[in-house]
This record gives sequence, C-alpha cells and structure tokens, in this order.
Amino acid sequence: MNTVLTMIRRELGSTFTSPVAYVFLVMFLVLSGFFTFMIGGFFLRNEADLNSFFFWFPWLFLLLVPAVGMRQWAEERRQGTLELLFTMPVSVPQAVLGKFLAGWIFLGIALILTCPIVGTVCYLGDPDPGPIVTGYTGSFLLAGAYLAISGMTSAFTRNQIVSFITSTVLCLLLVLVGFPPVTGLLLKWGAPAGLLNFSAGLSVFYHFNGMQRGVFDLRDIVYFLSLMVLALVITGVALKNRRG
Repeated sequence: MNTVLTMIRRELGSTFTSPVAYVFLVMFLVLSGFFTFMIGGFFLRNEADLNSFFFWFPWLFLLLVPAVGMRQWAEERRQGTLELLFTMPVSVPQAVLGKFLAGWIFLGIALILTCPIVGTVCYLGDPDPGPIVTGYTGSFLLAGAYLAISGMTSAFTRNQIVSFITSTVLCLLLVLVGFPPVTGLLLKWGAPAGLLNFSAGLSVFYHFNGMQRGVFDLRDIVYFLSLMVLALVITGVALKNRRG
C-alpha cells in the first residue's frame, strides 16, 4: 500500500507541476458550464435540477478524459523511463493502480470544482439532493471507466495521439451501443429484444442515465467497477509482457 501511495503522490506531483493540468481544469469547467447553461437550456427549462448538467458528461468526458489518460504509459515509453520505473521496488500491479488512482483523483478534483453550479441551482430553487448525489457518483464512476480504458490504450503505444484516438473510439462505442437513437434503429431493423437488452446492458450511457435520474442501482456500480478492473488487468498484462 505504501508503494501505491508513493506512486499516487509521484503522479499527482507531476500532474500539478505541469500547466496542462490547469488548462484541462479550465477547459472542463468552461465546457461543463457552457453545455449546462447554453446548450442544455438550463434557464429555459425552469426546473431546479442538474439534468442538463449531467446529461452531457458521457460526451464531454469522451474528449477530456482520454486527454488525461493518454500520457500515463505512452509518455513513459517515449521518454524511456518505463524500464527505469520497473527497476525500482514496485510491481506492475502497484504501478498500474497508482497511476490510475492518481488520474482518478485528479478527475475527482475537477468534478468538485463544479460545485458552484450546484450552488446556483440551490440559490434559484429547492432541488432534490438525491439525483445530485447519484449524478456526481455516476460521473465519478464514468470518469474512472473512461480513464481505465485510456490507460489501457496508452500501455500499447508510445504515441499519445494514437492512444487518445483509440481510447476515444472505444469509449464512444460503449456509449453508442445503448444510445436510444441507435437502439431505436436496431429495433426498426427488426433486431430481437434480447439483443437490444444485451446491447443496452453494455452501454455506459444506459447505466449512467439511471444514476443521473437519481436511481441508485448496485448493478450500475458493479458495471463501472467491472469495466475499470477489466481495463486495468489488460493494462497490467500488456506491461508485464513488455517488462518480460
């Protein structure tokens, strides 16, 4: 555990000494506010809730989270420090978990910084706290799932752009398989109900949408955690093969 904590401190220190981290935070806050109040029509809806805020996260994270995860291992390989890292008293699982948790904590900080939007809603009305809590929980889990996938693609290449594009495409596929227009098209083409249910069950949109509405289902949490574990295991296997 001490080794993992050391990795987390190392990664967070490296992150916050780079101006890229602050550019990311500013972009995230500006875009989330823009999509909530301008595109989402927050004031036109005349409702004291954050549906227009959480609705955009599966799409907003598609571009922002891979930008965080793409450098996890690709940068180490490009600079030639990956071999140096593994000469230290740290195992592959510890390194993978440490880097992932550091990135997840950073994304959690970005979410915490959106609290003024919650304050705006509370000032203008009396929102139900349940959907806000589950919405933030789902957003944090969604960010972790995207980050784990981004770290996985980063382990297979030393090119950050390739990692970014690949992880964005994979995350987009996980959104689209359960996106209502896509499932509606499959239904129109005569797809069986079993296939539609299976497709929806694979989608991050399906599981996140329930939490966005205030539904706290253990299956949604298990889904996101399973996605993270799977991606982290694949990352570890890829790095172990390279280390060998």
